[in-house]
Amino acid sequence: MTQPFSHLDESGNPGMVDVGGKPVTRRTAVARARMELPPEVTAALQDGDIITPKGPVFQTAIIAGTMAVKRTAESIPFCHPVPVDRCRITIEPDSDGSALTVTCEAGASYVTGVEMEALHGAAVASLTIYDMCKSISHGMVIRDLGLVRKTGGASGDIKPEPTA
Repeated sequence: MTQPFSHLDESGNPGMVDVGGKPVTRRTAVARARMELPPEVTAALQDGDIITPKGPVFQTAIIAGTMAVKRTAESIPFCHPVPVDRCRITIEPDSDGSALTVTCEAGASYVTGVEMEALHGAAVASLTIYDMCKSISHGMVIRDLGLVRKTGGASGDIKPEPTA
């Protein structure tokens, strides 16, 4: 028998999961996305960032991703507002500049995890890079957004195996 979805009640109606009785534990999550860059965008990469008329791309993406982490519950209907106390976003170009790795780490001491916060942060940081560089080229591709690892909570530490 398959496990029912936690966000559906016995009648199949969606709702927020009751986490009121769960203990507070330390929870962390790391999510990552890959961005493939066309040569025009790669050519604009200098000194670890891309500067456009809109401003410094990576710095802006880090700020946008951090804001997204803190506001995840406003974007994803059944996410609980989590008092995030750690957020770190890094953007690392490949050695040839043809791709970026966008990583978001989130942490909280709370009754529910921060996986969605980390995923949301990595996604919004990547989308911000796309938005700021689309005047150079629309050929960017965001791929492989996924959870790298999580710690804490009833399920303990998880490091998902890639499916591809």
